Amino acid sequence: MKKLLFYLATLLAGLGAGGGAAYATVSIMGPATPGHAGADDTPPSFVDGGTVLAPLVFADGRLSNYVKFQIQIQVPQDKTEFVTSRLPLLLHAINMRTFRTPMAAGPDGQLPDVEAFRKVVMAAAPEAFGAGVVSKVAITAATPA
Repeated sequence: MKKLLFYLATLLAGLGAGGGAAYATVSIMGPATPGHAGADDTPPSFVDGGTVLAPLVFADGRLSNYVKFQIQIQVPQDKTEFVTSRLPLLLHAINMRTFRTPMAAGPDGQLPDVEAFRKVVMAAAPEAFGAGVVSKVAITAATPA
């Protein structure tokens, strides 16, 4: 009889601890809803960032070549006009960063490091549009200039 009561008490204590942990997690993190994009529930859309001419620079600062990147910027749908009107500020912020960011890849420096350029655009976006407006940047083409 003692064994049965011990197992029953262990089971109830385990259920209580697990339930308490689940309750604490939900109260801290919030309920899980599919497709929840944070506090802002407006659907995202892509804005064409146009063609950006960027220098390919070696790690030591020497110029290798130029490359044209075609970019798409993911923003909330209600901010598309705002972002489109401020694209020149984004291009300026990108230009201020690309000449000092080594993006030349490959043995001869003729290949662009697309991930490095994407990081440059993500770093320049808050300067042009404010924090939290741009959620993703897609590089859709990279061609030599």
